Amino acid sequence: MARIIIWLIMIFGGALVSIYLDLKLFRSLFENIPWHLISFLVGLFLIKTVMLISRNTGRTLAKYGRRGELKRMETNVLVKEGVYKYMRHPMHLGLLLFPFSFAFLFGSPTFILIFAPLEVAFILMMIKLVEEPGAIKKFDGDYLEYMKSVPAFCFRKECLRELFKKV
Repeated sequence: MARIIIWLIMIFGGALVSIYLDLKLFRSLFENIPWHLISFLVGLFLIKTVMLISRNTGRTLAKYGRRGELKRMETNVLVKEGVYKYMRHPMHLGLLLFPFSFAFLFGSPTFILIFAPLEVAFILMMIKLVEEPGAIKKFDGDYLEYMKSVPAFCFRKECLRELFKKV
């Protein structure tokens, strides 16, 4: 629940402050209809990408990350199959695109240039300070070995192909 509240504050707080700053700094662009049409299309593409990554990584976690009866969205097995053999945080990669997708859908230059990058930095910080220590605690030495051999993110062609492959 706390994570949802943080996301809502980041997205809607960023949007509100962005409107104010857009009207001060980028009024002509913020009021430009062609800009908003192009921006909206970019945002749609990004949100579709976020959803595809989320779907594929979620299915991989559901298929390989569960033994026994667990609550929905929980795992108890360290997943190293599919895209997880190339990168430790493929689902977070999708989440890193979410602030930009919202910013482009919204058409806010300030959100695109200032708040989305700040939110991405915050997400990266949370991965390092919360997600990784939680995984180390949950999977112990197995996760430490996994960290040594698999990067947090991977943008090689085979990694991206696996990321977008239908699971």
